[in-house]
Amino acid sequence: MSSPIEQAVGGLAGSMLAALYGLEAAFRALHPPNLRVLRAEVGKLLPPLVGATAALQAVETPEELEGLSSMLVEVAGSVERAVRLFSEDGPPTEVVPRMLGAMRIHSQAQEALYPLRVVLPYLGRYFAEPAWFGRLAELDPTPPEGVRVGLHRAKGKGEGDRGGFTLYVPERYDANAPRPLVVALHGGSGHGRQFAWTWLREARSRNFLLLSPTAVGSTWSLEYPDVDRTNVERMVAFVAQQWKVDPAHVLLTGLSDGATFALLGGLSPGSPFTHLAPVSGVLAPTANMEAARRRRIYLVHGALDWMFPVPMARMARDQLAAAGADVTYREIEDLSHTYPREENDGILRWFDPSLAA
Repeated sequence: MSSPIEQAVGGLAGSMLAALYGLEAAFRALHPPNLRVLRAEVGKLLPPLVGATAALQAVETPEELEGLSSMLVEVAGSVERAVRLFSEDGPPTEVVPRMLGAMRIHSQAQEALYPLRVVLPYLGRYFAEPAWFGRLAELDPTPPEGVRVGLHRAKGKGEGDRGGFTLYVPERYDANAPRPLVVALHGGSGHGRQFAWTWLREARSRNFLLLSPTAVGSTWSLEYPDVDRTNVERMVAFVAQQWKVDPAHVLLTGLSDGATFALLGGLSPGSPFTHLAPVSGVLAPTANMEAARRRRIYLVHGALDWMFPVPMARMARDQLAAAGADVTYREIEDLSHTYPREENDGILRWFDPSLAA
C-alpha cells in the first residue's frame, strides 16, 4: 500500500498528464467549426485536476517532500489556467488570444515538469514515445565528463529573447557519433522556446539534435529573408562547432510562417540544409526556384486549412516539382491550420531512415 502522500502525488501527476495530452489533442484538432465541441471536451479535464491539486495540498507532507509537492501544485495551477483559457467562454475578440495563451502556458508547463522526470518517472512518459515507457531510465544515462546535454538557451538581442534559440541535446548523446539535426521554426508571433516542445519527445526518443530558433521580429522576415536566414545559419554553425552534427542530415522544418520561411531560407545559395519539411505554409514568389533542383522536400498541408487554402499547397507542390525538386506531398484530410504532431514520425522516416521509431 502506498502512503497518502504517494497517492496524492500520483493522483496529481496523472491528472496533469491527462490535461497535457488533452490540450495537445485539442490543439491538433483546432478548427473554427469544431471549437465548441473541443472546448467542452477540454473542460472535462478541469474537475479531476482541481480535485487532485486540492488532495495534495490537504495531505500531510513530509518535510523532505515539501519542495516537490509545492512545485507540482504550482505547475498544476499553470495547467489549470491553460485548460480554463481554452475551455471557458470569453468575448469573441479574445478567442484567438485565449487559444494562443493556452498553447503558451502548455509549453511553459512542460518546461517546468521536464526536470521532474528523474524523480517521478511516471511524468517522464510525457517526454518519451510509447516504445520507451518500460525503459525510461535508458534515456537518462550519466553523460561522460565534459559532454553537455539537455536543454540549452541562447538569449537574443530583441525583447523577449527575439533572435535567440532553444537547443536540445539528447541525454544519451554520444560525442563520438555524429547525429542528425532538426531545425524547427515556429509560426507567426510564436517563440522557439515554446515550439521546441513540438519536437522534443521525438528528439529524446530517437536521439537527434533539435534546434528551435526564434525570429528576430514578431514573425519571420519574409520580405527581407536575409535578416533571419543569416541568424539561423549562424546558429546551425554554432551547434555544429559544439556538438557532432551529421552534415548529410540537417533538416529545416516549420509551421505556417515558419514553413514559408523554411522554403525561403532553405532554398538560398549555400544553405546548410539537406532536407526541407514545411508544414501549413506557402511558397513565396521570391523563393529561389533554381536552388530547388534535386532538393528533397516533404510538403505537409491540411485540407481544412482556412489561412492558406489547400489549392495553394498543391500549386507549390507542382511548382517545386517542375523546378526539379524531389517532392513528397502529404495532404491531411482532417487538418486545419494547426501542427500535426503525428506527422513528425513520417517526416523523420523520410529525412533519415535510421530515425524510424
